[in-house]
Amino acid sequence: MKNTFRVISFLEGLSFILLLFIATPIKYYTGNDIFVKTLGMPHGILFLIYIVMAFILKSELKWNAKTFGAVLIASIIPFGTFYVDRKYLNN
Repeated sequence: MKNTFRVISFLEGLSFILLLFIATPIKYYTGNDIFVKTLGMPHGILFLIYIVMAFILKSELKWNAKTFGAVLIASIIPFGTFYVDRKYLNN
C-alpha cells in the first residue's frame, strides 16, 4: 500500500505542478483553456485518492497527528508531495 501511495503522491504532485505552472499560464496568456480542462480532472481524482490513501496509511504507518497533518497539507502546496515522499515514505 505504501508503494502505491508513493506513486499516487508523485502523480498528484506532478499533475499539480503541470496545472499550476504550465496549464494555467497558457490559459491566461493565450485564452486557451484546453490544458486546464485536460489536466484538471485527472489532478482532482489523484488529489482525492491521495487524501483517502493518507487516511488509510495513517494507522498502517503509525503517523502521529503532526505527521498526518503535514502529509495532508503537503497536497495543497506545490512540490509538497515530493517532500512527503522524501521525508515520510522513503524508508
